[in-house]
Amino acid sequence: MRQFWQEHSKASSLEEMMLDSSAQQLTQEDVAEILGLLPCVEGLVVLELGAGIGRFTGPLADLACHVTAVDFMESFVTHNQKENGHRPNVVFLQADVTSLELPTQSFDLIFSNWLFMYLSDAELSKLAQKMLNWLCPGGYLFFRESCFHQSGDSPRAFNPTLYRSPKEYNCLLTSAQKILGDKLYGFEIVLSRSVQTYVKVTLSSVPVLLSRYDTLQQFLDNEQYAVRSIQRYEWVFGPSFVSTGGINTTKELLSMLTLKPGQKVLDVGCGLGGSDFYMAKEFGVEVLGLDLSHNMVELALERAQQETESLVEFEVGDATRRVFPEGHFDVIYSRDTILHVGDKIGLFQRFLLWLKPGGQLLISDYCCGPRPWSEVFTKYVKQRGYSLLMPQEYGQVCN
Repeated sequence: MRQFWQEHSKASSLEEMMLDSSAQQLTQEDVAEILGLLPCVEGLVVLELGAGIGRFTGPLADLACHVTAVDFMESFVTHNQKENGHRPNVVFLQADVTSLELPTQSFDLIFSNWLFMYLSDAELSKLAQKMLNWLCPGGYLFFRESCFHQSGDSPRAFNPTLYRSPKEYNCLLTSAQKILGDKLYGFEIVLSRSVQTYVKVTLSSVPVLLSRYDTLQQFLDNEQYAVRSIQRYEWVFGPSFVSTGGINTTKELLSMLTLKPGQKVLDVGCGLGGSDFYMAKEFGVEVLGLDLSHNMVELALERAQQETESLVEFEVGDATRRVFPEGHFDVIYSRDTILHVGDKIGLFQRFLLWLKPGGQLLISDYCCGPRPWSEVFTKYVKQRGYSLLMPQEYGQVCN
């Protein structure tokens, strides 16, 4: 990246061309939509990488405690200073992100918009490790990249690009880790159409039930919901379905709800999104599909691109730790997922908090028969890490 810009950024006509192009890329509505995906920025210390002409610098500075806006192009930095230099909480840096050095644990949020596609895999991996050092524990990295509607990789002299799928970003970023004392710091990626990630802090212990996998997420992606297993589920239950009954059971369950156009629906354990696509098409609702499996969400995102007017978004996320505003959803829907959750009471309390007054909650799940179980079944449940209840026990938890 450095070599490319050193060779070409001296041409003023090229800088002017890029400046004009950058100015036309985003509308005010686009900026508002992208910023709406961020966690609460109020009072945070923000690092903006690839700040460009400052379309996001001003709105970020209006909320954040401090913003450091970085770009390699001198003309971009000059334009940003002209637009936002009057803001006392903004510092402007002209620097190449691949060689940028900043203090450790000095930022709460790192924000990047359409920058990583100009970096090689090696450069992005190196930057990921640096960003992990720059972020405070529990801080956020948000990045937005074009993954699906690209014009294609291009080594051309002007504006070279390297487009990656969400899966490739996941692999590159989650490979960055840092150990401090007994804590492991790393990226836990959240995938949506605008790709974004955040940093989490986890203890370096390994749950006994998951054997050789550090987390339930790794177990699911490597065992139960490995790509080959997902394909097998689809062969049995139908395209985009991994739950018993496929589309027929979906229709039966949704008939119990009163779905209206414009309502917001959360699908916990969305899988490949078959139910979500159906709800959006049939009822005109907006659906957020949440699943712990990267494999599931990566495939769902690919299929969502075939839906020209889809009202469905997907995220990799853990419903037991995900944060949503109070009263955010009209409906919460979940099929055959909560058997993976031990603290069901805590999860249902979250559901009630997220639902609007009068909201609807619809769950289907696997239950078990009376105990004691057979030795074979006991071993199976332990190996899968399931938390199974009898129907009457489930009813008590829900109440």
